[in-house]
Amino acid sequence: MKKVILILIPIILLLSLINYFRAPIAINLISFINNQINSVNENINIEWDIPDNIDIDKSKPNIILILADDLGFNDISFYGGGAADGTLMTPHIDSIAKTGIAFNNGYAASAACSPSRAAILTGRYSTRFGFDFTPYPKTATRLLNIIGNRNYDKSLPPLTLDNVDWDQVGLFVAGMPSEEITIAELLQQNGYYTAHIGKWHLGAFVDGKKPNDQGFDDSLLMTSGLYLPKDHPDVVNAKKDHPVEDMIWASTYYGSNFNDSDEFKPNGYLTDYYTEEAVKVINNNKDRPFFLYLSHWAPHNPLQALRSDYEKHSHMGDHTLEVYSGMITALDRGVGKVIEALEKNGLSDNTLIIFTSDNGGAGYIGLKDINKPYRGWKLTFFDGGIHIPFLAKWPDKIKPGSVYDKRIHHVDIFHTILGAANINPPKDVIYDGVNLLPYIDNNLDLEPHETLYWKDQSYQAIIHKNWKLIRSQIPKKQYLFNLDTDPYEAVNLIENELEVKQLLNMLLNEHISQQIEPIWPPSIATPVLIDKVSTDKYVEGDEVNYWIN
Repeated sequence: MKKVILILIPIILLLSLINYFRAPIAINLISFINNQINSVNENINIEWDIPDNIDIDKSKPNIILILADDLGFNDISFYGGGAADGTLMTPHIDSIAKTGIAFNNGYAASAACSPSRAAILTGRYSTRFGFDFTPYPKTATRLLNIIGNRNYDKSLPPLTLDNVDWDQVGLFVAGMPSEEITIAELLQQNGYYTAHIGKWHLGAFVDGKKPNDQGFDDSLLMTSGLYLPKDHPDVVNAKKDHPVEDMIWASTYYGSNFNDSDEFKPNGYLTDYYTEEAVKVINNNKDRPFFLYLSHWAPHNPLQALRSDYEKHSHMGDHTLEVYSGMITALDRGVGKVIEALEKNGLSDNTLIIFTSDNGGAGYIGLKDINKPYRGWKLTFFDGGIHIPFLAKWPDKIKPGSVYDKRIHHVDIFHTILGAANINPPKDVIYDGVNLLPYIDNNLDLEPHETLYWKDQSYQAIIHKNWKLIRSQIPKKQYLFNLDTDPYEAVNLIENELEVKQLLNMLLNEHISQQIEPIWPPSIATPVLIDKVSTDKYVEGDEVNYWIN
């Protein structure tokens, strides 16, 4: 018996240690497995399509959609912000507004990545076709379920989703239904060459849902999320102690593919690599109309900057902010090179460029000012999560230095691009966006949208005229703001304006009744502090929401 006890004691101690340190063990294990199973070839030369016939109608405008990832409203200097009290400047991104138009009240379709992207490409609320959630790698989601409720300060109450059907979760299962008609498909059918570069996140590994299946002639796809290998001498990394950060760093590697090829390593720092390939697309297609969807990963975590960009911001005195600013510097440089390529090829005047972000900046990277002056973060429906940079230029059609203050939405991109190309959308589809060009050209004193909606599993929002309602089930709470008098959502009027509360709840319920059920189940619940970065300690009374995904 004594021998048995002596054997059991170290086993119990070992199991206790594993349970206590299970997050670090899981993180290291997943990182090790990634390195073993993901066989990534060396970089290859991309052979973008070159037109055989140059006698093509050049009157059609070229169209470039540049989508940043998790870029906060305060991350570009045009809006009077910029990181580190405005010392980070974004002159090339700003130039789109200065030579075109700034939309001061542009809204994302979702406070998270994939539903926004689905809405942009289809002109429809993604919940109309059951695309409610962002597909995560299954392994990473399981990791979040292990560590996500191991709150680092042990203060937030845990929330675990029971009975998750893991066979229906993950990047190799979930995606945008192939029946949805994308802007790329319609442009392709009307004589445009279509190219995608970067992030997809709409079913990149599911047959029928890949970029080439959804209207893109060529696709250079981001297959995972490192900007450079973690130990590369030219990269500087920054990581915060947070479950989402752990998940990203553990589950990402350095990879791409081209038109569904075997995976290969990008050529250099990821943002610069995508820019260089975008310039090649422009150079190859100067003699035919093209649609370029340049879907940058920057400045989404993992936070990795080129050392040379990082060193430009050494005055900031905050390592994370310096890395993040270096990432935005690379993004801005890339926008400048795209604009320069258009000018060199004589294409600038007849090219529509739209620049925006998929949602607001994330609180889990620990930077407090990225969404100023707005409240909240990515994964919340406060304006910090959905009020985003939104700029466009088209010298032939848009007056330089224009400003538009009425609310617009991601779903308008689809219809604006179709309007620019003089293409009619299908008549048998319910659409939610409008063509913004008549509003810009004619200075229409009409609202493009009287009402806008957002829907997640247990969290919804509506803007109707000047009123905004946010409601959550976990915790059960409602907020009501008058955006005319309180654009930064400081004063909750939910107990004062009962008729408005009733009306907005009714409109929101009616909208939700017209959506279909999610086509795959949620698998994770992430707590998000509303008024603090998520790396701060939760204190009793802090506003919090659980984002179900």
